[in-house]
Amino acid sequence: MLQDADFFFELKKRVVAKFLPYQHESDTLEYILNQVFYNDTDPLWVQKIPQGQVETLFDLLTLPTIYDSDDQNSVFSELMMSILLIAQRISGRALETDVLKMVPEYFHYESPFAAFEKELQTIQKELVTTTTNQTITSDNLSYKQLEVLLKQCEEYVDKAFQNSSKYGITIHVNQSLLRIRQQLSRLKILLPLLTINEEMDKKRHTIRLAYKLVKYNCTRNNLRTFIKESIQLLSYEVTQHTAKTGEKYITQSRGEYFKMLNTAMGGGLIVGVLCILKVLLSKVDTSDFGYAFLYSMNYSIGFISIYLLGFTLATKQPAMTAALIKVLEEGMKSDSSTIKHQAFAVFFARVFRSQFIAFVGNVIMAFPVSLLGIWLIDLAFDYNITATKWKTMVTNLSPIHSMAIFHAAIAGCFLFLSGIISGSVANRDKHYEIYQRIKENPFLKRSFGKVKAEKIAHWYEHKWAGITSNFWFGIFMGSTASVGMFFGLNLDIRHITFSSGNLALGLYGSNYSLEYGMLFWGILGVGIIGLVNFIVSFSLSLGLAFRSRDIPFSELRNINVSIWQHFKRRPLSFFFPIGTNVKITDGGDKTS
Repeated sequence: MLQDADFFFELKKRVVAKFLPYQHESDTLEYILNQVFYNDTDPLWVQKIPQGQVETLFDLLTLPTIYDSDDQNSVFSELMMSILLIAQRISGRALETDVLKMVPEYFHYESPFAAFEKELQTIQKELVTTTTNQTITSDNLSYKQLEVLLKQCEEYVDKAFQNSSKYGITIHVNQSLLRIRQQLSRLKILLPLLTINEEMDKKRHTIRLAYKLVKYNCTRNNLRTFIKESIQLLSYEVTQHTAKTGEKYITQSRGEYFKMLNTAMGGGLIVGVLCILKVLLSKVDTSDFGYAFLYSMNYSIGFISIYLLGFTLATKQPAMTAALIKVLEEGMKSDSSTIKHQAFAVFFARVFRSQFIAFVGNVIMAFPVSLLGIWLIDLAFDYNITATKWKTMVTNLSPIHSMAIFHAAIAGCFLFLSGIISGSVANRDKHYEIYQRIKENPFLKRSFGKVKAEKIAHWYEHKWAGITSNFWFGIFMGSTASVGMFFGLNLDIRHITFSSGNLALGLYGSNYSLEYGMLFWGILGVGIIGLVNFIVSFSLSLGLAFRSRDIPFSELRNINVSIWQHFKRRPLSFFFPIGTNVKITDGGDKTS
């Protein structure tokens, strides 16, 4: 079970224990378990031993059951104490303010956890007053009531997780709920040990407890399960948010397609200016940290401007296209795998052509704006700002003469991370009710009035997550090269829009005397960089969406086949909005 609600503390503790396990005193059961059963595979072979053989071995060794001793320090007494302790821990954590906020439906009712704890104490009294037997039967009324209350506790936790899309959730609350769920699962294992219907149950319960001890001892430091359980819900909420914000980046009609072109041209205009500013900033005499700061601020201010003005930056959208997973989720309900995967393929075509037109809009504007800007600077100050570095700028675009593909993949990872940041910030603000707190802030209402305070809150709710995301995206893009120099690594970023602007600056810096081979590889490199940006960021987003919905990755093969078949049938639909009304049938796709 989780020892704490702090994700990173628990992760660090498990990593350390994986390589340097905790050891107990040599006269304890924990010591024996740690010395004998410590491999992840041990529970598998233990479980394969036939039950009958284990019971025979139990009899041959004349082992005592957990019920045989009347001593207060017997195994059964410790089990009873453990059950009470777990119930108290659950009840305390379930009554924390952040957890209660997740289930307002229970505000006016008695906590099922508190009721469970009371009923458990009743059973304990029954066991203490029993002189002939320390156990009860499974048809005991108090025990049946305990099972009902345990079910209600599980429903409580399920409801809290379901409400996460409505109220948001933090890592701390997520870990608290996971810990409660694990403790409830532990109680479901321990409670049946209190009941004995026939004498044989004593031996069987003892053996069953031994199995569980072996399993838990071997898997208690399992990192994969811990990360999967911890990340799944949060990734669901992040992708849920990015799905909603990403819908506007996926064009369907011709009107949306050409609107995307216009907004992409606006983004290209700003990027063209950023390219020139970065060259000018590179001439400042400062340290590597100074360059990282200046470049990061240049990128961040530019990206935030693009976002606030409603413009589009190519390949920024794939980090926000988890809406794709909605199509697959709906298709999973269909009995026909053909329909299921074709729907995804049609939707992927929409995403791809949206990216294509965003590429076009960015490039056809960033290139001339950069060229015009450097010409005006040369005209005004008689100074060619790229006269000494044009060759490096163009060479860095070549996929065979530089590490442009690797650097483009790094940029793709940052595009993905920016989408994660956007979703997590929105999710956190929702949980802490930031919008409502700004709206009802007495200082703001007194200073600006109720209407303006509400407008500020509305602006924050809809813009802040995107601003934070773009700010950090700029930090990532601007500091990568400096970080690489610090560690002696060839790290940098390549983005299609900036690459087209740099190509223009390099062309002017060479006084339009680029060799045809260098120009060819530069132009080809711009296209390849854009494709890598898209593939990496989109693949990471899709992988996260698959993880959040617990969809098996084996589905990817069928999806890829369906996308390829759809491309062979309708290749133009991946680039232009041809036949926007698509209906899926078992025999293929129909367009009206």
